[in-house]
Amino acid sequence: MSETHATTPPSAPVFPPGRYGRRRAPGRRRPWLVVAVAVLLVGVLGLVSARLYRQYGDPNYRAEVVTYTDITDRQVVVDFRVTVPPGGAAVCLVRARSRDGAEVGHDEVPVAAAPGQRHLEVRHRLATSARPLLGEVTRCRPAA
Repeated sequence: MSETHATTPPSAPVFPPGRYGRRRAPGRRRPWLVVAVAVLLVGVLGLVSARLYRQYGDPNYRAEVVTYTDITDRQVVVDFRVTVPPGGAAVCLVRARSRDGAEVGHDEVPVAAAPGQRHLEVRHRLATSARPLLGEVTRCRPAA
């Protein structure tokens, strides 16, 4: 009687010949490719974050709507408070929206603080194309 083994040694898997297709030899490792992809990914993320930072503003430039009044079919008056670095200047985007959420007017409002001043109170009359429901300040960014 001959001896048979129920298990195969863990050194190499044994597949029945002719099944599962042709086996390939392990490929060469390319560490430079991994490094190149990582560098490219970091570069793209850096560009995207810089663009988002420019688009949505610097945290040193903040705006807060105090009130919006004098709403008619053609205008809204927006009172807002702006915080800038001492003596700094900013450009704030003020917009009006109608009852259905559509933008019915917008304007870029330049504001400048006196030397040493950080907080400004601003009143802006915004012309609209239809009756607005509200006035808002979407962002402030450093003046160019």
